[in-house]
Formats: sequence, C-alpha cells, structure tokens
Amino acid sequence: MPRRAVVLMNLGGPDSLAAVRPFLVNLFSDPAIIGLPAPLRGLVARLIAWRRTKAAIDIYAHLGGGSPLLANTEAQARALEEALGADSRCFVAMRYWRPLTAAAVAAVKAWRPEEVVLLPLYPQFSTTTTASSLAAWRRAAARQRLNCPTRIIESYPTVPGFIAALAGLIEPVLDQAEKSGTVRLLLSAHGLPLKIVRAGDPYPNQIAQTATAVVAALGRPGLDWVVCYQSRVGPLAWLGPATDDEIRRAGQAGVALVVAPISFVSEHSETLVELDRDYRRLAERCNVPDYWRAPAVGADPRFIAALAALVDAAA
Repeated sequence: MPRRAVVLMNLGGPDSLAAVRPFLVNLFSDPAIIGLPAPLRGLVARLIAWRRTKAAIDIYAHLGGGSPLLANTEAQARALEEALGADSRCFVAMRYWRPLTAAAVAAVKAWRPEEVVLLPLYPQFSTTTTASSLAAWRRAAARQRLNCPTRIIESYPTVPGFIAALAGLIEPVLDQAEKSGTVRLLLSAHGLPLKIVRAGDPYPNQIAQTATAVVAALGRPGLDWVVCYQSRVGPLAWLGPATDDEIRRAGQAGVALVVAPISFVSEHSETLVELDRDYRRLAERCNVPDYWRAPAVGADPRFIAALAALVDAAA
C-alpha cells in the first residue's frame, strides 16, 4: 500500500472571538461566495464582515469563545486514520480559517506521500463549498510544487454508510418524540442563493437524493417529512422552503418537530446555535408542541466506515 495522504476539507471557523472578523473577511472574499471583481469584492467583504461581526461574536461566545468545528474535524480525521490503517495519514484543510489550505499542503508535502486523496466533508457538491475548497487546494499545491498523484472524492450524497448513520441517529429521536403525539421530520440543509442554483449548481438535487434515501432507510410508512434550508443571509432569494418558515407552519398545524441536519457532518454554529438555540426559541414562540434535534453524524462508525470505503475506492 502506498503512503497515502487523505485531506479532509471543511469551511473552518474562528478559534477565538478576535478571529471572528478576519474569518468573515476570508469567507466573503471568496469569489465562489461573492461574484464580484477582486478589488470590489474585497471592499464588499470587509463591509459585510463589519456588519455581521457583532452577531457572529454572540454566536461564538455562546459556543465558549470559538468554533468547535476544527476539534470535531480532527476527531473525524483520527477515526478515519484508524479505519484506513498505518499507510494512510489524515490532514485537515480549512477554507476560511486555520489550518488554512496552504498550511495543509505544506504539512502533506513534508510527509512525502506517494498519493493524495482529497475528501471534502460536504456530502452534497456545491460550487460554493466543494469546488471552492478544491480550487484553493490546486492553487496552493501548484505554488508549493506538491507533485504527486491526486484523486478527488467530489460528493457522496447517498453512500450507504452516510445514510445509515443519518437514519440511525434520527430513529431514536423520532421514537422519543412520537410518544408525545404527531411529529413532523424536518431534514435541514444549509441554504444557497437561487442565482447559484440557476447557474447549474447540483446541490439541491443532491440534497433531495440524501433526503429520499434517509426516509427510505427509516422505513416508516406515512412519515410526515420536509426538506428545508437554513442559514439565509442578505437580500437575495434563497432556496426554500426555509427552516424557520417550516417551524412557523408546524406551530400553526400544532405538530411537534424533529429537526435533523443532512448537509452538516459535524456539530458547529449552524447546529449548536442556529438549530439548538435560535430555532428552538422560534418554535417556542410559534407554539410548536415539542422540538427535538437529531445529532450530526460526526465520527459515527458507520459514517467513518463509509469515508474509508470512498478513500479506498478512489486510490
């Protein structure tokens, strides 16, 4: 077996409250996020970051002063290393905060692998996530002259282990919630502006594939379920229905909710704050009878085994 470097890619998150604004500048400076010419994009990025810093600091203060995403991704990396065996080593490359892609490239190069497998931790492909992370890797690898065979896992919306992990984590939450009465399952994913979808982004189709596979795996005839989208920002039209609108609808119908994240594979601000705090408060205001949240797949052995199989198949 050749020496194999496996690079787990994710968006990253600020590791301190002081890092919140530069993290936001990095995020909104990405041409995959703000499609403006470079000088103007930089100005807009700084303006958006300035406007959003206060709210973002509140989010990360709630999380103890920084994002848990890196720690959670490192845990996935160590679990995947164990599943792959001694000839493989996992590295973490974050898109918008440390360890940034250039640092990951340097670490991989210093390890001297015989091949590299790029594994974005975005199960569903989008130009705003997967394509952006892969482009950043190619630029950094070219600058640092990392020359070895490189294979890419672009997406895995319905890989069996991922679906089994999602369904297995949702099942006991549904069981508990159904003891209280009628329940609706919200399968929540990160939103995307409609202009990006209309440009041909496959993300919503792959989200639909994941949702359909999860519901099939749950095997509950007559299950009331909806795919919805969270984390809208700015004035543009976004994919719908929105998760917050679905919460309001559930309140009007008098049905309890189980919310399950299907595009996030680890716990971070969108799950621990947006789903657990903000949307729970909204559910209470809207008189939703009960509100439950299924965990992200994290380092669930079924998910890790699925990633290991994907890496081995790519080699």
